[in-house]
Amino acid sequence: MTEDLDHRFSSLTWDQIKILDQVLAEVIPIHGRGNFPTLDVKPKDIIHVVKEQLIEKQINVRDIRLNGSTASHILVKQNGTSYKDLDIIFGVELPSELEFQVVKEAVLNCLLDFLPKCVNKEKITAQTMKDAYVQKMVKVSTDHDRWSLISLSNNSGKNVELKFVNSLRRQFEFSVDSFQIILDSILNVYRATDYKLTEDSHPTVIAESMYGDFNEAMVHLKCKLISTRNPEEIRGGGLLKYSNLLVRDFKPADEAEIKCLERYMCSRFFIDFPDVAEQQRKIESYLRNHFIGEEKSKYDYLMTLRGVVNESTVCLMGHERRQTLNMITILALKVLGEQNIIPNAANVTCYYQPAPYISDRNFSNYYIAHGQPPIIYQPYPFHIQMQSGMV
Repeated sequence: MTEDLDHRFSSLTWDQIKILDQVLAEVIPIHGRGNFPTLDVKPKDIIHVVKEQLIEKQINVRDIRLNGSTASHILVKQNGTSYKDLDIIFGVELPSELEFQVVKEAVLNCLLDFLPKCVNKEKITAQTMKDAYVQKMVKVSTDHDRWSLISLSNNSGKNVELKFVNSLRRQFEFSVDSFQIILDSILNVYRATDYKLTEDSHPTVIAESMYGDFNEAMVHLKCKLISTRNPEEIRGGGLLKYSNLLVRDFKPADEAEIKCLERYMCSRFFIDFPDVAEQQRKIESYLRNHFIGEEKSKYDYLMTLRGVVNESTVCLMGHERRQTLNMITILALKVLGEQNIIPNAANVTCYYQPAPYISDRNFSNYYIAHGQPPIIYQPYPFHIQMQSGMV
């Protein structure tokens, strides 16, 4: 292993291995639609069953990894990091469309093993299991990227996401979510009937930072610092994740650099989602998936996102930029409405458009302001403005 590669890897400590074992042994409910029963699944069990199915179908499995926020939680639990999705990566060979299909059928057939024993499985097809338990399926097949994703439903947002990767050019957004824990050594221990993990007897478990420098990425994770490279390579530019980190009190590792990179994040986001309706769907989907049980944080998130878009968008025409800003603002006001929260009226400037029958040209608008930058509301057209760029 070269010195450069050495910098990417590190061995887990015993305390980290204990947390990893807890995560892999936790029972996660996979909720069925309609009358289908809930499947109680341990990650280590479904990983084992899927791997066995793939090998039986002659799909080569290079390694199996735990990815993203779950890996970060295991490495640095004490700084309050949490995780939603359980993101498991199977390194596989997918030379043709046939292998994609084999992988999908193997996973769906594996789910049958987790149905209660009282269920008659004979007439249940793979398509039935997909309709009942799969939240989303993704397949990417390009010159540089060949992978598929099967996400299993969980009503509390902790989806089990099984990703099958032949090649993936970009495997992280920011340094703090760039970690992957290679599971093969601990999975082999689980297969032994008399296994027992102890401080004196446990396998060596290796973690890798796809960011490049493991120690630097760990410093960022421990100190809640934001750093990335080439955000224009990320689908969506990493803009939504970046705003999420900001609202969770992460700070830029380099303020000047991140301000420059914000422009690339915004540019890539608007390239991938050029239409305001697409942008809204993407933002609403992100809120649903990443703020379950954190309703009060949605408004802060949207206002943080609005601030970044307002300050760093250089690729849109003026009216396009205003449309996006207004859309985000309306989403934020909708969130407040859903929570029955009324903004502080002391900082609000309201302009009411006169009714058609009012002919007095000296009609006076209603104004309230006490020391803070005002919020301006005009129904036609809708517009909200603050000196800082954020409501």
